[in-house]
Amino acid sequence: MNSRGNTLRLTAVSALVVLALTGFSTGRGHGGGHGDGGGGGCSSSSQNHDSSSSGGGTHRDYDYDDDDADDDYDTSGSGGSGGSASMSPQDATVELVGCASAKTPYATVEVTNPNASAGGFTVTVTFRDSTGAEVVSRSEEVDVPANATVTAQVDVEDSTNLPRIADCTPDPYAPPAR
Repeated sequence: MNSRGNTLRLTAVSALVVLALTGFSTGRGHGGGHGDGGGGGCSSSSQNHDSSSSGGGTHRDYDYDDDDADDDYDTSGSGGSGGSASMSPQDATVELVGCASAKTPYATVEVTNPNASAGGFTVTVTFRDSTGAEVVSRSEEVDVPANATVTAQVDVEDSTNLPRIADCTPDPYAPPAR
């Protein structure tokens, strides 16, 4: 019985040594722990350890070759069934409602915020002549409530340009104002 115990002990130690030498990870080193206490698997320097687990916990980015690709994600973890990612707001969409004229020295646009929080967006409209050449380009910051659409005006600003304007072209996407 003693030799059987020694054999089992030797087998267990050998298995641990082999696993350690082949890069086996228990989920507690590279990439941070996973909230469910599980983990494990082979670790390789070619694997992507930058994605966070759905088990919660804390995510740390130890790969420095991705040029800050994970900067937009919350690393605090949630401890629940899924981590909540804090992502940058999406661009608002912009549609032309009316172009500038002698009576209205501005373009009228609708700005739609697709985000769950209110935000300011930089709306740019290019005013063009009858040949399609740019006369002037103007930008306005527009505040839009969460998941809403507002109507806004982008002024031509210089009334001497008004007689030349035949078309208004808004940028289709308005980035969040910084």
